[in-house]
Amino acid sequence: MTATESPSLTEQDTPTPSRPAFLRWLPVLVLVAGAALFFALGWHRYLSFDALRDNRELLQGWVHDHWVLAVAAFTLAYALAVVFVPPSGTVMTVGGGFVFGWLVATVTVVIGATVGATILFLAARLSFGDALRARCGGAIRRMEDGFRENAMSYMLVLRLVPLFPFWLVNIAPAFLGVGLRTYVIGTVIGIIPGTAVYAIFGSGLGSILDAGGDISLAGVLTPEIIAALVGLAVLALVPVIYKKVKAGRG
Repeated sequence: MTATESPSLTEQDTPTPSRPAFLRWLPVLVLVAGAALFFALGWHRYLSFDALRDNRELLQGWVHDHWVLAVAAFTLAYALAVVFVPPSGTVMTVGGGFVFGWLVATVTVVIGATVGATILFLAARLSFGDALRARCGGAIRRMEDGFRENAMSYMLVLRLVPLFPFWLVNIAPAFLGVGLRTYVIGTVIGIIPGTAVYAIFGSGLGSILDAGGDISLAGVLTPEIIAALVGLAVLALVPVIYKKVKAGRG
């Protein structure tokens, strides 16, 4: 075979230049350093219902005097909390509903959570995406193909059903070929119902605190609310089911 007859490499087989290890791990290092700083400064102590109760008047007074600044600060703080302290989201959503009311809290939480989740998504894709594909090979590509075909439907299901931790749903799509646009839209739409539920609960905290009661999330996700969220998830799967039924008939 002559040089002119040698087969050309396909796009699939073309080797892609690997990034230096430092650049690949830089997003993870930043996340770890940020989380360590957060706890070192003791800011985690403010992410509790006890802190909300103890600082109730201070928070409400500051929000009343600096409403626009308070909304902007809360949105930014929520995004940073999602990135560096993922389990804090529920407490912050309830607290947002308490100080801003459920509607403003829902809007600000959705914005902040989406920004924070997108940062984690990009960090996971940049740091681990190539390494995971190299290790798993065809297996991960088959999963990517299946997920990518109905990415929006699957994203909505993952966001709507409170089955998997929020932080896990933030990074898992990064390994399954989900595009950034689909990820952002699916996150925004998918987290609205659950966010509204916790924000509404937070907006009613005043009466509980006035009565000296303890704040508990045990009754927030009632069977009725869970059933409603599952129903929305089933609706999100309708396009997937339709495609499978149509393919089976074809």
